[in-house]
Amino acid sequence: MATKPSEYSEGSIRVLKGLEPVKQRPGMYTRTDNPLHVLQEVLDNAADEALAGHGKRIKVILHTDGSVSVEDDGRGIPFGLHPEEKAPVIELVFTRLHAGGKFDKGKGGAYSFSGGLHGVGVSVTNALAKRLEATSYRDGEAATIVFAGGDVEEKLKKRKAGPEDRKQGTTVRVWPDAKYFDTTALPMNELAHLLRSKAVLMPGVTVQLVDEKKKDTQSWQYKGGLRDYLMQTLPADPVIPLFEGEGFADSNENFAEGEGASWCVAFTEDGQPVRESYVNLIPTTAGGTHDSGLRDGLFNAVKSFIELHNLQPKGVKLLPEDVFARASYVLSAKVLDPQFQGQIKERLNSRDAVRLVSSFVRPALELWLNQHVEYGKKLAELAIKAAQSRQKAGQKVEKRKGSGVAVLPGKLTDCESKDLAHNELFLVEGDSAGGSAKMGRDKESQAILPLRGKVLNTWEVERDRLFANTEIHDISVAIGVDPHGASDTNVDLSGLRYGKICILSDADVDGSHIQVLLLTLFFRHFPKLIEAGNVYVARPPLFRVDVPARGKKPAGKEYALDEGELTHILDKLRKEGVKEGAWTISRFKGLGEMSAEQLWETTLNPDTRRLLPVQLGKLDFTGTETLITKLMGKGEAAARRELMELHGDAVEVDI
Repeated sequence: MATKPSEYSEGSIRVLKGLEPVKQRPGMYTRTDNPLHVLQEVLDNAADEALAGHGKRIKVILHTDGSVSVEDDGRGIPFGLHPEEKAPVIELVFTRLHAGGKFDKGKGGAYSFSGGLHGVGVSVTNALAKRLEATSYRDGEAATIVFAGGDVEEKLKKRKAGPEDRKQGTTVRVWPDAKYFDTTALPMNELAHLLRSKAVLMPGVTVQLVDEKKKDTQSWQYKGGLRDYLMQTLPADPVIPLFEGEGFADSNENFAEGEGASWCVAFTEDGQPVRESYVNLIPTTAGGTHDSGLRDGLFNAVKSFIELHNLQPKGVKLLPEDVFARASYVLSAKVLDPQFQGQIKERLNSRDAVRLVSSFVRPALELWLNQHVEYGKKLAELAIKAAQSRQKAGQKVEKRKGSGVAVLPGKLTDCESKDLAHNELFLVEGDSAGGSAKMGRDKESQAILPLRGKVLNTWEVERDRLFANTEIHDISVAIGVDPHGASDTNVDLSGLRYGKICILSDADVDGSHIQVLLLTLFFRHFPKLIEAGNVYVARPPLFRVDVPARGKKPAGKEYALDEGELTHILDKLRKEGVKEGAWTISRFKGLGEMSAEQLWETTLNPDTRRLLPVQLGKLDFTGTETLITKLMGKGEAAARRELMELHGDAVEVDI
């Protein structure tokens, strides 16, 4: 069935009047998850009175019927007739979107500085309330007006103020309408934090929260202002004393008279930084241009100090985030005509605020740092440390991957078996030895990974930088385990591909050095493999003795690991009656000189080879770590020399 097309004509255009736009699209004007923001509009009006110097007390009451009252002792909303609109001013304030004293921006206006400059304010609160009662006390009179759904329900009633009435001030009681909010329950922690922040930003003003249901009253008054508040909320002790100050423009400057900021900044090494900023007492939870001004001022002051005292290490580039990374702060800016992002004023967008705040913060901090040079150096050290950490993180090298899986190194000659218990990986010194090992190995269970040259000394290499070295990258990928530390508790060894990881190097001094470098790598960056008993050192022979036939024994070969074993073999041959000099002694220059058969017989064959398991010996982990630091640390030359002088005659390190 065909539907009749909708008609679009002049009559299709709907003109929303009064507070209808708010009721139709409440999300455009406020948060609709709960009524806290619409109540904040009332609270901001009370705070603006105190900010203008006309009030010393703000009281919020949570009533048992679900309504909320906000009381202040300010000047009271005028309730006489507006000269142009011919309606009570208090009625216009609550029923017109663009009505209020904060639009009078001329010098001598009702509010020099205010957060409520969007003109939505309490009219939005009224539109989204089932009922709103407003009472104003001024000029010896008390005037009350009642609204329902944004419309006047009870017209303005005036009476003479009684002895129990306040001399001046405003009381607004609101019943939020549940149909506009996900829940009418107020987030108590956020409300308490909001009220406490008002007290912080207005030293000497008392802010109270009364909960009639719980019969509980909380009260805040901060005589010390920002400093007291920040000290109470810091996650850790500051590394330098708190830096606090304020600066406001006078009539001769580039900004409006009275514009400026107050701030208190702390620098800590641990914990989550505390960061709160406000514009004309309005909390800007998403920050904005005033935060950027503080950041800019801090950075330029610290950078200037570092340059003046020549503290910046070579190769380190300082960025604003390095100075700001560990900064906790409370910032209170005063801006004549603040421009916010969105109706709920979470973020300040006023461009001049960057220059405004920075112009006061930078010179103040530069002066303070140069008056307290030791503290300045501590702050510089913190910023430089952050810069170095950032640069190292930026240099982090990941495993090379293809299709989401780490690609096995091309030099690896893998085994055929998938049985972890029997599989062995030999890390072989040099390509030539690797060639012999590939031919002489058991293809079923033995894998060969040739290493080119001497492996990097990794004792002082950050874990994130290990994969920059090709050999170490290939070792990690081949064994299937990522680098880790001894104290790590969640090390994943499930990817381990070999039950035995064997270091196979020449039996000479260079080969021993390569052994030490690889053992350093495993102890520092793969300690769980040593704990699990997966790391071994292969012991290839240094000498070969060709023995002639003797009696019933045919000619053969004997292998010696070192000169001690060689002496023992020769003594045995003499006892067997072999003539002196009838044998031939060959010294292997390296594994590459061995044939595949010889390498199998001496080093790869499980029945005849010698494998030394790598374990912690007499020393505990800490003791071993201290010893290896002396052996491998870059700044330990003196300790190494002392060690060699003490133990040079018996060079045998128990790892």
